[in-house]
Amino acid sequence: MGEKVARVGVKRQEGYLYFIDKQGDVSRAKMARGGKKGGGPVKVTRVGVKKARGYLYYLDKQGDVSRAKMARGGKKKKKKKKAAKKKTTRKKRRKTMVKKKKAKKKKKATKKKKKR
Repeated sequence: MGEKVARVGVKRQEGYLYFIDKQGDVSRAKMARGGKKGGGPVKVTRVGVKKARGYLYYLDKQGDVSRAKMARGGKKKKKKKKAAKKKTTRKKRRKTMVKKKKAKKKKKATKKKKKR
């Protein structure tokens, strides 16, 4: 599946997770087991692999650094439909219009009183 990038020959120890860190070196971290916490990453060997975009870098069975092209694409997500606005009934629209008109009249009346 993948292509070899660097021959390292790392011997794996049980209970550790081996990975290629941001600097392109081989690191390992103790795995959490049975309620016990795992450990922080520790560098195993310095390789200095320059990572290319779109590739997944990993430690293969022989202990060498390999890479594989990342799968991109897949099934497209469905777009969400916008909810349609509810149409109000004529009675409700009429009530809101009447309330607005009354509020305007009150506002005008208070302004006239203040001017006098």
